[in-house]
This record gives sequence, C-alpha cells and structure tokens, in this order.
Amino acid sequence: MFGELEQSTAPTNRRPHIVIVGAGFGGLSAAKALAKTDADVTLIDRRNHHLFQPLLYQVATAALAPNQIASPIRAIVRQQKNISVILDEVFNVDRDARQVVMRDRALDYDYLILATGARHAYFGNDHWERHAPGLKALEDANGIREKILLAFERAELTPAGPKRDCALTFVIIGGGPTGVELAGAVAELSKRALACDFRHTRCTDPKVILIEAGPRLLPSFSPMISDYVKKSLEKRGVEVRLGAAVTDCSDRQVTVGGDVVNADTVIWAAGVRASPAAQWLGASMDRAGRASVKADLSIEGAPDIFVIGDTANAIGVDGLPIPGLAPAAKQQGAYAGRVIKAKLDGAPPPGPFRYLDFGSLATIGKNAAVVEYRGIRLTGLIAWLFWSIIHVYFLIGFRNRIVVTLDWLWSYVTLERGARLITESVSSHQGRAPATARLAPVAAE
Repeated sequence: MFGELEQSTAPTNRRPHIVIVGAGFGGLSAAKALAKTDADVTLIDRRNHHLFQPLLYQVATAALAPNQIASPIRAIVRQQKNISVILDEVFNVDRDARQVVMRDRALDYDYLILATGARHAYFGNDHWERHAPGLKALEDANGIREKILLAFERAELTPAGPKRDCALTFVIIGGGPTGVELAGAVAELSKRALACDFRHTRCTDPKVILIEAGPRLLPSFSPMISDYVKKSLEKRGVEVRLGAAVTDCSDRQVTVGGDVVNADTVIWAAGVRASPAAQWLGASMDRAGRASVKADLSIEGAPDIFVIGDTANAIGVDGLPIPGLAPAAKQQGAYAGRVIKAKLDGAPPPGPFRYLDFGSLATIGKNAAVVEYRGIRLTGLIAWLFWSIIHVYFLIGFRNRIVVTLDWLWSYVTLERGARLITESVSSHQGRAPATARLAPVAAE
C-alpha cells in the first residue's frame, strides 16, 4: 500500500506497543499516564522539543527567548523507563496493517494515540500565508520577531512619508485570545520598548491594527469582558476594527472590505485547521478537519485508536464541543492513557471523558488581563497576576519557571525586552548591496 518501507527499530519483545504521535500537551500527558504500564511506549514528534504554546507570542514580541518556553522531549521523559522517542514526521496510518507510516519507515502499534495538533487556516486562501504568517511554532515566532525588528530598522533609514508609515504599521488579523495577546504585546513592544531605542521614531509613530470579522473581541468570553478588552487595547494605542472581514492579503497590503491597509508586518491569528490525522484514518471530520471521536476519545470502528487535543472533534457529556485549549488536551491525554491501561490490565474502563473547565483567561498587556470562570469575572491587575502565576506554574522545568519570572519582573520594572535579536545578516533579507551603495536619507530629528 505504501511501497517498500523500512521496519522501524520498535521494541522487539512481546509486550503491547503503544504509539503516541505528537509531544504537545496531550501527547505528553498520555505518555505520563502510561509511564508505569506494562507496555512499550513510543513517542513520535517531528521536533525534538515540547513547546509551551500559550507563551509563543512572547517570543514573537521579544519578551522571552525560545529556550524559555521549550524543553527537549527526551529530557522530559528520561525518567520513564518504558518510553522511547523518535524524531520523525508521520505521514499516514495504515489501519489494516496497524502501522504508523513515517518518512522511510513504518512502526507497528497495538494502541495508537494521535495528538498532532493544528495548523493555520486561511479559509481557502492558503496563498495568503506568505504575506500573513501565523504563530504555531518557534520558527513562526522567530520569523515574526525579526519582521517587527527589521521594520523599525527600515523606518529608521526612511524619510517621513508613506513608505515609513507602512514600515511602522503592524496588522494582526483575528480577535481571539492569540490576536488580542499579540496586539497588546506588539503595541507595548513598538510604542514603549523599541521607540526608545531609535533616534527617529516617536512612541506615537508605530500603528497597531487589530482586525476582527465578528462583532466583538474574544467571542468565547462574556460581552462585558469583550468590551473591557477593546477599551484596554485602545488605551494602549491599538486600533480595533470590528465587523470587518479581510478579503485579500498581498505583499505589504491587507484589504478589509473596500479599505486597503498598507503594512510591512501582517500576522494571522484568525483561525486554525486540524492536522490531517482524520484523513489518515478515513474518519468522519468537521469543517475544521477534526476527527469525530466517541465518548472514550476513540474513533468509530477502531477501539485501539484515540484522537485527542486540537485534532479531535470531541463532544462533552453536556452535549457541547470540548474547546481546543491546553487544559482540555492535557485532560484528554491523561484519560486516553487511563483507558489503554484499563484495557491492558483487564480492568473496567473508565466512564466517558469529562472535561473539567477551569475557565478562560487572556492577557492584554502590563497590569491588564481577563479571567472568566463560571460567572466569576476578573479584570485588570488581579487578573494579570493570576494569568502570570498560572502560566509560570504550567511551564515545564524549574529553570524555565525561574528565568521567565525574573524576565517578567525585569520587563515590568524597566519596560525592556531582552530578546530583541535579529539572527540573520541584513544581506539575507535585502540581498547583498554593492560596496558603492548609499543608504537612504535619514529623516531629520
């Protein structure tokens, strides 16, 4: 079916073999739940690190360094003796042969957990990605950070006028948690931290625009919270455009309805689409590509295959869809591990998966965040402190927690952003200029 594939060096004894694809929140939680199971567990990921995605936007806006929110997978699971790690990319699942298919090898499984996450969704306009990158991996964050920093470098050498205005205009598309957090962080970076470093840029020069097609920001929150977030962003100098859908993205231009916005930096935060796991399995899926799963998170007709996290279209016991959030993925991973362990032990299976909703939270910037939990709403400094504590607590590794806390404290006091690095030479971005080239004239002070 898939041609000649090398059989992977999977465990050779007769113990059951459990394969987990994806080392995100769900995959690692499943691995942890299976640590003491009498079975061999193989964890596959195309990257060698686990990424704490909720803080990825802080890497993109130079608040944190990449290694502060990422940890090597092998280091995380090194104490779990029945787990091995493979650095590879999965391209398919052969359900008949019970194999996971990678680049040049196939791996047998007795039980399979797919926690392959999601990617950017451009609603049928995938060609927009080159002009409006999304934020899902460290590579994305590093690229966006460099785009922002290079925009200021170009503006410093450009006379006042449309080209300079374009360089200092930053557009974020999407008013969900990622878009809101990015808009607030970009505004703080550009109007406070960076504006002080450049001789020809005032704090009022950068322009940050947040575009949301719906009637309000953070639609999963209450209208009161949405209103607070909009006002808080506007106080930070963010221009919020609601009820305006993006109709085109081209080179340094965004079309919103009939209005064209010129901007060197455009960031996409408007939607996600699940990985192709449902297609691999031939399972039914929703419009976002998520595989439909049963109450125990297995797919129809395959009680040995479980799909969790952003890849799963799971319905809770209350009849409502389970949100694609990190806490939900962690709970699903732990649950799938318990189901498999019960099967191996011959024990009664646990009941249907029940999602424990610990509320929703998002940050806007310094001293401003929102928290909502079962009718309890917090805003402002208290919510910001709660948001900070929660995110530090869930970071993997004691060192990361300490370093992130110290960096945040330093930024809080000084407004400095310590990770303002452009790692590629200028010739990589602009092409090598001849020795006789002359720089553009600098705007007068």
